[in-house]
Amino acid sequence: MRFLAPIAVCVCVVSGVAFSAQPASERRIAALVVPMDKSAEALSLKLEGFINEPLNEFHGITVKTSDDLFGIPADDDANAALKRAETSFSEGKAAWEAKKFDDAEKKLSTALKEFTKAAPAVKACGHLCDTLVMYAIVLQARGEVEEAKIAILDLNSLGGTAYEVDRKKYPQDFFQLRAQVAGGRSGQLRGNVNVKSVPQGARVYLNNEFQGFTPMTVQTLPIGKALLRVERPGFKQFGTMVEVSTEDVDIAHELVATSGYKAYDNLLDKLASEVVKDKGGSTMSSLAKSLGLERGIVAILKSLDGGQTELTLTYQELKTGKRLAGKRATFQGDEFGQLKGEISRMVTSLMNTAEFGAEKVKNSGDPLENRSGTEEWNSEDKGGRTTTRDKKKKGDPLDSTNGTEDW
Repeated sequence: MRFLAPIAVCVCVVSGVAFSAQPASERRIAALVVPMDKSAEALSLKLEGFINEPLNEFHGITVKTSDDLFGIPADDDANAALKRAETSFSEGKAAWEAKKFDDAEKKLSTALKEFTKAAPAVKACGHLCDTLVMYAIVLQARGEVEEAKIAILDLNSLGGTAYEVDRKKYPQDFFQLRAQVAGGRSGQLRGNVNVKSVPQGARVYLNNEFQGFTPMTVQTLPIGKALLRVERPGFKQFGTMVEVSTEDVDIAHELVATSGYKAYDNLLDKLASEVVKDKGGSTMSSLAKSLGLERGIVAILKSLDGGQTELTLTYQELKTGKRLAGKRATFQGDEFGQLKGEISRMVTSLMNTAEFGAEKVKNSGDPLENRSGTEEWNSEDKGGRTTTRDKKKKGDPLDSTNGTEDW
């Protein structure tokens, strides 16, 4: 293995996957991202999205994402807890509407505990926030104001501005207390949550809103409870209820891979070897059959010194192992969001080369016209006449190239 828990994104070995019927001309394509180290691993799922976006613009192909092929297995315990939470919520709501507040408090308290256990399966604040509203009102009516304020803090941090409380349904005293909490010192406090996972590069959702990829820090969150979910295709879903405070909260979790993903992961080194040697082999043909793919973009991702990342893209006919086109580029971070545009230009150029033999060029007074955006702009202007096919190749296929030409 290259490193602990090596990860490739966007395809997996799934036996017996049933694909819907496609037109005869429709080719199924997936991006196979092979990270060669942990830093590259953290970029792999993000990179898949950057590759798939321009691919979806081409006619005659169906793009299979990692979510399509891997899926994200649900947490059965969380789903069971969610059912119990919904039952307790319904019972607590009935007791609250009947003004049986002692019974309502018990049922609503039980619902909150079950919602906490169900964190991976909770996709919206919904009944969780409804439970907090009624629970706070019951506590306030019983004179337990400080406890009611804590419930309101949790309500505000979980629901945010997206959750609206019906003013006609609940007493005005509650809204006055809620405004007091929001404007008070506790309502102004903020905290950070540091999220890590093994493998890296998993998607992070906070209160069901996408935040980024692990490892990352979600900053300036209101104190109180928050729903955290970490997902990566091919791994069991993970979620937890986080208690945000003024001190940083650290969440680290090792995701559990499915057996199908493990089988795929074991093929990555062989796949990379076949790509580098430019020879088809049993790995590519096996993937073509098991995944139901005709072609694939294989992306080999490697970290370099100085914070740079090297990306090698090849467009392969998987069954035969034939390389249809290839490009290589080096990137320096993604501080300004430039990586998405660079990847898009590379993929578009790669597909045009594979489908049409070369990108169409013509003479122009503008030295940047007919450029894909990844060429060396300081190179000699050939007037659009010369392509990389005119260059004499010998030895290493990358000799005399700047790293972004067609192989």
